[in-house]
Amino acid sequence: MPTAEDTHEFGKRLAGLLRAGDLVILTGPLGAGKTALTQGIGAGLDVDGRITSPTFVIARTHRAGSNGLPLVHVDAYRLESLDELDDLDLDTDVATSVTVVEWGAGLAERLAESHLEIAIERAADERRTLVLHGRGGDWVDRLAAFDAPIGAAAC
Repeated sequence: MPTAEDTHEFGKRLAGLLRAGDLVILTGPLGAGKTALTQGIGAGLDVDGRITSPTFVIARTHRAGSNGLPLVHVDAYRLESLDELDDLDLDTDVATSVTVVEWGAGLAERLAESHLEIAIERAADERRTLVLHGRGGDWVDRLAAFDAPIGAAAC
């Protein structure tokens, strides 16, 4: 993905795979494009409101638009334990929403029996490579049916 706009567009397309109860965990360095990807997912899900990084509020819920699904957007960067994640009381939202957790590896996996992990790698020329890992459930089949663009790999 050469630009942030490409990452955003990929998120819009990825939203077509997502359904209520899905958990998406994003990993990658600062500035890799985790929020840009989430903004694209939100646009594809037709959520209300502008999606910004929830770094200071930790979690933000975006209501569904007229044809979409709600989105719970979490930034786990400052969370130090599973107890702090539990304190957010996200369990009530995950069944009816798509939940995207930035910096969630090692913490958020327990929110759902299966999840999609997306690792974003940024090269020196600012190009981004996205690697999608389906963990459990029907993710392998869903990813196999997904027409991922060049720069994104599904495992």
